[in-house]
Amino acid sequence: MDDETFNFQYLLEKLRAAEILEEPFRHIYIENFFSEVHLEAIVSASELLAPKASSDEELFDGLVQKGFKPIEFPGCVSDIKKYASWRKNRYVLDHNPACEGVGMALRLYEIRSAVLKELNSFIASKEFNEAIAKKLGVIFEDCVIDGGIQKYLDGYEISPHPDVRSKAATYMVNINSSPASESLEFHTHYLKFKPEREYVQRFWQGNPDIDRAWVPWDWADTVKLQTVNNSIVLFSPANDTLHAVKADYDHFLTQRTQLYGNLWFKNVSVGDSREWEQLDILGGVRKRPMTAKSWLKAALPRSAVGFIKGILPQHNSDVGGRNTR
Repeated sequence: MDDETFNFQYLLEKLRAAEILEEPFRHIYIENFFSEVHLEAIVSASELLAPKASSDEELFDGLVQKGFKPIEFPGCVSDIKKYASWRKNRYVLDHNPACEGVGMALRLYEIRSAVLKELNSFIASKEFNEAIAKKLGVIFEDCVIDGGIQKYLDGYEISPHPDVRSKAATYMVNINSSPASESLEFHTHYLKFKPEREYVQRFWQGNPDIDRAWVPWDWADTVKLQTVNNSIVLFSPANDTLHAVKADYDHFLTQRTQLYGNLWFKNVSVGDSREWEQLDILGGVRKRPMTAKSWLKAALPRSAVGFIKGILPQHNSDVGGRNTR
């Protein structure tokens, strides 16, 4: 192939012409994102093909030789010894209690094939990311670019979450090499809160200074599953943009592979956070359900603190304050 074959400019027009969908939340979904010629060149690039391995250590070494390096990533550990030990023994690692497992995420840093060099350069370009920002209604000048080619090993799990407030936009493109990839259990879920848990979304909406958190799987229902290879999903994180992944597959045969990128706000003021345990007013998944008073203290926006203090009896005047015990 000559260099002209790797011109990805046509993707900009696909982005500009794409329909914005509203279910389960506002997003863009495009199938056949790359041309057939480009997709074949991408998924057959030597860096993306699975290395021969019969152990996690051999797989890790093979991916490193191909130019991948482990990264710090949600739902993952970056230490191969810890990861391999967890896979063998399933002992408890330090991970979000809304999840059952952990994985490893690796990003391709040493790129050798021409098609991946051109692709990596394109997704890092101002032109591509500015087109994403404009389509999603984000001010590009307020953001910084982050993206690359990534692989995710077995166990990778992020429970339903809408993304933190510092993320302005995100996209995911499936570029899996295996013809069987669409039937494997490692794809992104797009979800909606169950009716009895919609109060969490309303809480985030009413408290813009409190960051959003991961929640347990049984708080939401999957509406869409992004299984199709060569498909892209893009959205600007909001209080309803729940998505999740739980990878359970044989990663010696193939690895979940994506183009993954974000726009991050340069300046975001978020003063506090509430983890899902603090948001659980129904109980059922907690060993110690929150009391009504505890919920009130966690849920009240700061603007209401002064008002509450003024109308409640003195012994309740700490409602809404920070618990330092």
